[in-house]
Amino acid sequence: MVNVTRSTKSVSAKNIVQKWHVIDAKNKILGRIANEIAHLLQGKHKTTYVPHLDSGDYVVVTNAKHVVVTGNKKKTKEYSYFSGYPGGLKTVTFETMIEKNPGEVFRHAVSGKLPKNKLRDRRLARLYVFGEAEHPYSDKVTQQS
Repeated sequence: MVNVTRSTKSVSAKNIVQKWHVIDAKNKILGRIANEIAHLLQGKHKTTYVPHLDSGDYVVVTNAKHVVVTGNKKKTKEYSYFSGYPGGLKTVTFETMIEKNPGEVFRHAVSGKLPKNKLRDRRLARLYVFGEAEHPYSDKVTQQS
């Protein structure tokens, strides 16, 4: 009988290869796309995934202004910001936020899907959102989703 030792290959930070993905958000539901983006940013689609390392990929979202939300959320969903001063609570509806800054809508949605730990800001920094189809990262992109 042959003695075969099986061992798992450990992954280190220098062995991680990060790819670029483009996601077209036109006529897709915001929450479902946010799940897909969070999955790619964490690197959970890779066989080398480990929770303590940031092994995720870069994600470019195009046509962000044309994303869809279900139900009546387009008019009723609100984003709140508080400056810290009396009377400093500001609320903006989804409808106005998607027109002014679609990137902030996606960052807010994806941030809620990511784990709340020290890697969260690094992962969100690899998310690039564009309102229309044009983006400056076409030379780096390897996979279209």
